[in-house]
Amino acid sequence: MTPEQINAAAQSLFTAEQDGRQIGILSESHPQMTLADAYAVQDALVALKRDAGRRQIGWKIGLTSRAMQQALQIETPDSGVLFDDMLFVSGDTIPPARFIEPRVEAEIAFVMKSPLQGAQVTRKDVIKATDYVCPALEILDTRITRQNPQTGVRRLVQDTIADNAANAGLVLGDRRLSPDHDLRWLGAIVSRDGVVEETGLGAGVLNDPVTGIVWLVQRLAELGQGLEAGQVVLSGSFIRPVECPSGAEINADFGKFGNFDICFG
Repeated sequence: MTPEQINAAAQSLFTAEQDGRQIGILSESHPQMTLADAYAVQDALVALKRDAGRRQIGWKIGLTSRAMQQALQIETPDSGVLFDDMLFVSGDTIPPARFIEPRVEAEIAFVMKSPLQGAQVTRKDVIKATDYVCPALEILDTRITRQNPQTGVRRLVQDTIADNAANAGLVLGDRRLSPDHDLRWLGAIVSRDGVVEETGLGAGVLNDPVTGIVWLVQRLAELGQGLEAGQVVLSGSFIRPVECPSGAEINADFGKFGNFDICFG
């Protein structure tokens, strides 16, 4: 994609989020769109959000489960940027016009106590730099239509990455855990309107959520960037996305590690 095409795509995504109307599939309009192009669109979109006054509070990691990677024919996770206006708390009701097609995923969030960067980062480095971890819900949304109703073409991973890795919001649980905890066994039961929709364990995230943080730091190192103290990092979902139509009441039960709710107006 040319610089002009990248900027135009970013502006379209920015406007789509503001107006609550989806755009067409970018990878269909630009068949030669690469992963590098997708991240370039994301970077331009993030710049627009910063210019609009939004403040970055962290990162999200996506496509960490084997099932999702196989579905999108990709062998690596993806990442996006978290902003201050994305943060919600347990008990919140999401305004009905806030999102287009919201879904939720259960995750483990890492909160950093010190900066972390470098291509040689290890699991031990991640644990040392982490202040604490806590249960979380990620709210997904798509500013790009999932499927073109005329052609039947579905969006690709390039579309998801360009759309800030489909990120829209997050809810953090109150319970704080040491990063030394065996996060593979931290699990959740996610219900919608009182019906269990998904269950899972942290092991679904690359066999260990810490591995996702290692991957992110190594990817950021290629860009001369890293994690900053105080940033939140969503390490990746260990359940399939749960659809959240208007009126949906979501409960995330992490057992002894906390239980929280959110409602979609």
